[in-house]
Amino acid sequence: MKTQSTTLLVIGGGPGGYVAAIRAAQLGVKTVLIEGAQLGGTCLNIGCIPSKALIHAAEAFERVRDYAADSALGIRVDSPRIDLAQTLRWKDGIVARLTTGVAALLKKNGVQVLQGWARIVDGKTVELAPADDGEALRIACEHLLLATGSEAVALPGLPFGGAVISATEALSPPSLPKRLVVVGAGYIGLELGTAYRKLGAEVAVVEALDRVLPAYDAELVKPLAAALRRLGVELHLGCAVQGLAAGGKALRLRNAQGEESELAADRILVAVGRRPRSEGYGLESLQLDMNGRTLKIDAQCRTSMRGVWAIGDLSGEPMLAHRAMAQGEMVAEIIAGKRREFAPAAIPAVCFTDPEIVVVGQTPQQAAQAGLDCIHAQFPFAANGRAMTLESTEGFVRVAARRDNHLILGWQAVGRGVSELCTAFSHSIEMGARLEDVAGTIHAHPTLGEAVQEAALRALGHALHI
Repeated sequence: MKTQSTTLLVIGGGPGGYVAAIRAAQLGVKTVLIEGAQLGGTCLNIGCIPSKALIHAAEAFERVRDYAADSALGIRVDSPRIDLAQTLRWKDGIVARLTTGVAALLKKNGVQVLQGWARIVDGKTVELAPADDGEALRIACEHLLLATGSEAVALPGLPFGGAVISATEALSPPSLPKRLVVVGAGYIGLELGTAYRKLGAEVAVVEALDRVLPAYDAELVKPLAAALRRLGVELHLGCAVQGLAAGGKALRLRNAQGEESELAADRILVAVGRRPRSEGYGLESLQLDMNGRTLKIDAQCRTSMRGVWAIGDLSGEPMLAHRAMAQGEMVAEIIAGKRREFAPAAIPAVCFTDPEIVVVGQTPQQAAQAGLDCIHAQFPFAANGRAMTLESTEGFVRVAARRDNHLILGWQAVGRGVSELCTAFSHSIEMGARLEDVAGTIHAHPTLGEAVQEAALRALGHALHI
């Protein structure tokens, strides 16, 4: 077995791992990165990027079909159709450009990338089984960074295989099913379910709780629930999945009253969450402190073993690519001798549903539960000129702030295109802005961003356009 040594060894080439590797190399730290599949991890290959590409294609197709039916804009289109194979080639092309770009950046910055599967020997040693069946390699390191990501959760009575698929298979369908049943009304299930419905499939969503997006506050979810019903998505709320019916062409359900029924399905997308990838590479041999299935870390992403670090999904919620990236950059800088800690004022969360939902910081309810006396106000897109010109007047922007000093605690928004507002939301909270700061900032007209200023003005008691 060949051997080599390095200062930093990163296991996992997803957003957190590759960012950590690039930044460490930029700072002169000798770095090796091990990836078993494709660089870019879940996010670039089978998550964030391909799902948003499919969502965009579905939205474009729906818009054209709407024009074919009737258009207030005067646009007329005849018999639109979609070439699904070409749509998937376009989506895969975006993924290929991004993953190729990541590989080029790693090479440019001097990171040694090894393709294969890692097995942890101890906190300073990892063995690599190369993907090309070459000679095994033993790598000694001063610092071991675990960035192994997460994987889709299967239901006990509904294992993946055949007609039962995860988001991975849903992003590259061989054909469009006539009827798709989505199990789980979280953001992954609703994003993909909405896309399939716009592409022409019949879609039903099954959720054990009594509303969609149960992790979000009800006021934000109302416009989305209404939009799903208008789109023709069936909602089966408060229903527990009992497994497949005989023949595998239907899903057995039980409602809150104990009544059982069957829901016909050509394909079943199970989207009930993700779990950290903590097995299969010897992590248990380190006997690190755990929080359930996630590793316990401190404010610098250190685990309970000296020189072993963990970032991203393996280190717990929120399981978001941008959190992993920020953690990875920070760890690299600490290893290089800089003083850093992970203490963001807020981490934005976005649902790319239709309408989109953005949450940054505390909601009014969360602020109240934390014992804070706060004021909050919202401004509807129905009163926003740009929203009218975009035919998207659903939804609103909401702000929550302390009553005593007007320090902004959180922003929420629901509406078409509001994902792009989350940067402004994050900036205001991270920089300690007060309502007067946002209200007194000139916002370009006409833009959706004017609703941000108007929400702040309304919280201060002097909104101008409502």
